[in-house]
Amino acid sequence: MGKIYVEGAKIYAYHGCFKEETLIGTNFQVDIELDVDLSAAAKSDDLKDTVNYQTVFQVVKKEMETPSKLLEHVAERCINSLFDDFSTIQKINIKIAKLNPPLGGHIDAVAVRLIRERK
Repeated sequence: MGKIYVEGAKIYAYHGCFKEETLIGTNFQVDIELDVDLSAAAKSDDLKDTVNYQTVFQVVKKEMETPSKLLEHVAERCINSLFDDFSTIQKINIKIAKLNPPLGGHIDAVAVRLIRERK
């Protein structure tokens, strides 16, 4: 078993409970940790034997394009899509952070983390 990381993905999106957030949008950062059997890829040096992190980013970016009120909802959609697209992923740890949230003071980010294992 091994891990694949996609860290610091910056995506502009329209998530939030306030109308302004869904109209104006803001920056988000997504960090993903995937548990995958990497033994075949380590031997073969072939992309088909691993999880393509470019495709992982594209899956997450697509889910981020659908506005949601809660980051928890976005994270769950990302997890479900990644499990659907990659049968070799055994566990997903995803963190989605809203950067500079409009909370009436200086806050770098608010975030949620969901961890799911394949059933």
